[in-house]
Amino acid sequence: MNEIPAGGLTLRALQAMIRQMYGQKDEARGDAATFLWLTEEFGELATALRAGSQEELALEMADVLAWLATLANIRGVDLEAAVWKKYGVACPGCGKVPCVCDPAEKP
Repeated sequence: MNEIPAGGLTLRALQAMIRQMYGQKDEARGDAATFLWLTEEFGELATALRAGSQEELALEMADVLAWLATLANIRGVDLEAAVWKKYGVACPGCGKVPCVCDPAEKP
């Protein structure tokens, strides 16, 4: 089994790991079918939130993240760069840390 790099597992490293393991299968499946798998994993995450153990919840969260990384790989999106661009400085809604947006609004 692979060890987590000393600096931790970055989003970029996760994408590379997923690409290495599943890249050919993912490309053959395409983005539409991959998105369906991602949505199925969200359903499994919802079930784990409602009635699962902490371990089941963690594993479903890992599945959602892995399928999101897969979709990003297929579409050529660098998730780490995208997250830094949108959230790296402050809340994209109010521009502050911590966020002071109205809780009823999506930032």
